[in-house]
Amino acid sequence: MTDSTATKATLQVNNPNSITIALCWCLAWGDKKQPQFPLSVLQQMRQALHEGKEVPEITKSLVEQVKQLQSIPEGYFPKTLDELNNDYPELWKQQTRIGLVYGGATKIKQYVFEAAKLPDIRGASALLDRINLVDLPAFFGCEQHPDYPQCQQAKNYCKKVRENWLDKPENFPQLSQALIPELIIYSTGGNILAFCPAAFVDDLANAIEKRYTEETLTANSCAVGGKFKPLEIQFGLLPDELNNETFWLEKYLKNLDNQLIHAYFAQPDTNSEEAFKERKTFNELAGKLAAKFNQRRNGNKLQESDRSLRCYPPMFETHPYLKRDEGDRRSAIIQAKSSPDDPSEGLPDDPWFSEASARKRYVGQIAKRDNSSKKWYEKAGFAWEPGEDAVESWVDKFEQYLHDTPHKYYGKIRSENLHPSRVKEALSVREIGDASAPNGFIAYIYADGNNMGGYIQKEIKNPEDYQRFSRDISDATEKSVYAALTKHLQPHKLNSKLQAERKSTKEVWIHPFEILTIGGDDVMLIVPADKALAIAKTIGEEFERQLLNKGKRYKSDKNYNPQLVHRYHGKKIITDEKQCKLSMSTGVLITAEDTPIYYAEKLTSQLLKSAKKYAKDLRKQNYYGGTVDFLVMKAVTMISSNIGEFRSQGLIKSGQGQQKLKLYAVPYTLHELGGLLETAQVLKDAEFPRSQLYQIRNLLERGKQTAILNYRYFRLRLTNKNAQNLLKTQFEDAWCKPKQQNNNGNLAPWMSLKEDKQGSQEKVTYETIWRDLVDLYPFIKKSHNTSNPSQLQQQTSST
Repeated sequence: MTDSTATKATLQVNNPNSITIALCWCLAWGDKKQPQFPLSVLQQMRQALHEGKEVPEITKSLVEQVKQLQSIPEGYFPKTLDELNNDYPELWKQQTRIGLVYGGATKIKQYVFEAAKLPDIRGASALLDRINLVDLPAFFGCEQHPDYPQCQQAKNYCKKVRENWLDKPENFPQLSQALIPELIIYSTGGNILAFCPAAFVDDLANAIEKRYTEETLTANSCAVGGKFKPLEIQFGLLPDELNNETFWLEKYLKNLDNQLIHAYFAQPDTNSEEAFKERKTFNELAGKLAAKFNQRRNGNKLQESDRSLRCYPPMFETHPYLKRDEGDRRSAIIQAKSSPDDPSEGLPDDPWFSEASARKRYVGQIAKRDNSSKKWYEKAGFAWEPGEDAVESWVDKFEQYLHDTPHKYYGKIRSENLHPSRVKEALSVREIGDASAPNGFIAYIYADGNNMGGYIQKEIKNPEDYQRFSRDISDATEKSVYAALTKHLQPHKLNSKLQAERKSTKEVWIHPFEILTIGGDDVMLIVPADKALAIAKTIGEEFERQLLNKGKRYKSDKNYNPQLVHRYHGKKIITDEKQCKLSMSTGVLITAEDTPIYYAEKLTSQLLKSAKKYAKDLRKQNYYGGTVDFLVMKAVTMISSNIGEFRSQGLIKSGQGQQKLKLYAVPYTLHELGGLLETAQVLKDAEFPRSQLYQIRNLLERGKQTAILNYRYFRLRLTNKNAQNLLKTQFEDAWCKPKQQNNNGNLAPWMSLKEDKQGSQEKVTYETIWRDLVDLYPFIKKSHNTSNPSQLQQQTSST
């Protein structure tokens, strides 16, 4: 859901010759819109490269140049451009440029979350996915390529995209002939990066933008392109001619103090010469396109481009006295109203739609395989077709994962002697909330990758690296989500009231989650509240495990000290295992099911930013793992501004001459989050009196010593000695030990956080997990295997 060029990639071509074919195709096509060789010759060359056979004689020299380019030794880097010219004269003199285009949707959240209802949000997300995963690859004829399964499933639709849209005279009639599947580097997560013959750079960029606009009407999109010499694929941006003013390594080393040069090339923990080498790769071309992308997205005119500006986005005037759609944004043109003769002609509550919102709702119904009430759209008379065979549900993909992977997900429904096909999608957040304990609460999970930009800058050198990296990230992200849902959830039987709303006479079983999007390294989910943190933790752990299993390229050679990084010490950490260089940070909002989705999304984004900031801070201590920030919001009016202000103003106590106290401990590392859930489970299993939980939380605000005395007083009054021991081992010893090894004191319920230097004095900040435990307590189930026959009692009455 972000606009980064690099983190939204997915490998679409597994053939090891795909980049070779792409570069040969562009050079063989030439600089004009008409190919310099017959199209049949280009296709023969492509087929020969696929099969490892002899290419046509007329294209041999170009193919040899590409193979020479790709066979440049990995450690080779010229000290001067004269050296590069002398070593590879044919490549240097090659005047034919290779086109490179980057584009996709922008302001995605604005488009997806402008509606208040889940069906519209689901449809908006599915429509953007269809454009990015099917429509744009259809430009390249990907339905004929085995590495594009979603296009293969929608072959007829892909042909229609080209024949009925792309090839129309008023659109881009020559473009489809110039495009082949191997040209795509990646296409997912709302973005596409692809090669193309140089003459079609502007046409392809315009086609990408126009497709998004015509299909969504209101979604923002942007696409830019550039033309580059073959050697620039390997060595980054190069000058057209060599002279005394040419900037290269020698001139760079003489101008290290220049602020602009330092900002462009410098990298932490890297010497100057290595930083220059790491910058001069294919990644520099992608970076140039990213800069142009931002300029055009902001409405600015690009140099050396005659393309029309996009500073005037689509606008739909709404007269104040006209009926508006459900989002109160545009003029409504239809009402999905049921007729007395046929109730299936409409939708519940008889909503009003503009054409843009009608498309969202209709695609949302297709994505959820809801065939009950589509007559309203057919009756409206719209000419737009959604491409039903090209819209794939996330639940379809999840069920395919279940089919391919051993699991116990369907165990409960099989015990009822029912077939898994009985399980349907959740149609509303109320149905997801029904699966939570207590009922009526859901959680929004928003996860995003960490250190992606740093990894790309250091490790990604060429288009092949981009393809492999993007495939790995997309695959790891998707599988980590499915693994977490499989591990912590199971089909849920709806209560009778919700069953009646579906007008079903049979029991209704649902998948109790909603996948809003999985794109690149982005994840947005809605899940039952009581499973949210466990799911978030598993997603983060699985993401790292999946990447580590893909090879040494993702293993970090840096070790960290768990005693300094993690605040939870109840479980020993195996320190000889290698860290993953990449991880995920996650924001989790636990809230009531009736919380407005747009408001919940904003808060979850804030939690994600907080978690990512914490992960960035921990990288200074060589910790590269995931982090999670969460908030339990019992009422919409709980936070009036933003989460940061709410915490700093309401949950931090300090004053002149007083110790600084933080009444919360979020964000957490994944290890700490596991410890927090274990500690909450201990309190639940020990049946710690809820009144005391809340009383201790209230006493935190009275100061450090007061809270310590009251906590110890309450713990010692517990008649259940086992509960006392559990609290000591699972809470006090695990969380609240002083940092000094020789200090046998007891800080519970506090932890010493850090030392703030104030002049010549050092001031310790204290924090506590107790408030977080209290917030989570209602969502923790008592363990089934816990034997605790006696209820905990107090020796004396509460004070």
